[in-house]
Amino acid sequence: MVRSVEDLDVAGKRVFVRVDFNVPLDKKTGAVKDDARIRAALPTIRHLVGKKAKTILASHLGRPDGKVVPEMSLVNVGERLSQLLNQDVLFADDCVGDGVRKLVSQMKEGQVVLLENLRFHPEEEKNDEDFSRKLAQLAEVYVDDAFGTVHRAHASTVGMVKFVPQKGAGYLVLAELKFLQPLISGAKKPYLALLGGAKVSDKIKVIENLMARVDALLIGGAMAYTFLAAKGIGVGSSRVEKDKIDLARRILEKAEKSRVQILLPHDHVVAQEPKGGVPTKMVGDPIPDGWLGLDIGPKTVEAYKQRITSAATVFWNGPMGMFETPEYATGTRAIAQALAEATARGAMTVVGGGDSAAAIAEMGLADKVSHVSTGGGASLEFLEGRELPGVKALEG
Repeated sequence: MVRSVEDLDVAGKRVFVRVDFNVPLDKKTGAVKDDARIRAALPTIRHLVGKKAKTILASHLGRPDGKVVPEMSLVNVGERLSQLLNQDVLFADDCVGDGVRKLVSQMKEGQVVLLENLRFHPEEEKNDEDFSRKLAQLAEVYVDDAFGTVHRAHASTVGMVKFVPQKGAGYLVLAELKFLQPLISGAKKPYLALLGGAKVSDKIKVIENLMARVDALLIGGAMAYTFLAAKGIGVGSSRVEKDKIDLARRILEKAEKSRVQILLPHDHVVAQEPKGGVPTKMVGDPIPDGWLGLDIGPKTVEAYKQRITSAATVFWNGPMGMFETPEYATGTRAIAQALAEATARGAMTVVGGGDSAAAIAEMGLADKVSHVSTGGGASLEFLEGRELPGVKALEG
């Protein structure tokens, strides 16, 4: 059982909150380019400020590999957070050490401190016990509100938790668990999974775990061409993981025995090069030699939309084509719109982070589906049936 931040005694206490402020920064100015992850943490932070807690925020940013990289400092993130909270946010120039301890010891009730990038220390990713103890010494309460990192057993997500008297989850992590848990136990039927993206190998464990739970798997993106090749359908020059064709064939056979439908594209937007500004055409199966599939075609879009229309639960991860190029974004956009319409009719719709989350946000539909996961890797590992170390550390 994971306790909610609402159930913790935080008034007047030092509360260490692991947040996910791994946001894109402008290379020239260092300013935050997309503050969505900062905004996602605001409900938990505001709750703690309202309870007069002394809130200590900690995050990583980028991959500094255990070294101090000034371009990956969280100082500008702190400035953006201060604007969003409409209050001062103190910034610590490290996350451990005498200076940080002194700053934290002098905090007043309702104040917020943001620590410097955790990954400036190699001990963070190594889950070093001494480093974990140093982080834990800063706090009396631990709250994890960084779902994007709960699949990592690091010092700030696992190691320090056992050294802090109270522990629980913030609103963001609780929301993720609320929407992801039913996808592996007790989702309303009909239950569909839409999987796209480039590689079968990235989604194989998700496919295998969901096959026992869903009524149908709808496949798009480049990974569809490995499945089509496994069925002996010509895919031209489309991207195929040749070493995964046998695996794809076994999945198709297993699905048939389990009476789980796997729907594959049967028309395609194709070009002779994977880029914009080149001639494209619409083709059915097989794809001609020298051409490669870059998006699902209108007949496939219609077939997928019909299935989504009748679904009670839909999980979507991965674009239907090379959506970052406008010529190949139609399929992904149509699926996003279909999910929004299904949600309005009462279906539970969950978007599993990553590129599909970016696509639905770009279309302005993120608030039109039931839930958009903030942790692409974490949500996929959860749906693979794997234990998430950061969630496990909060139990009990």
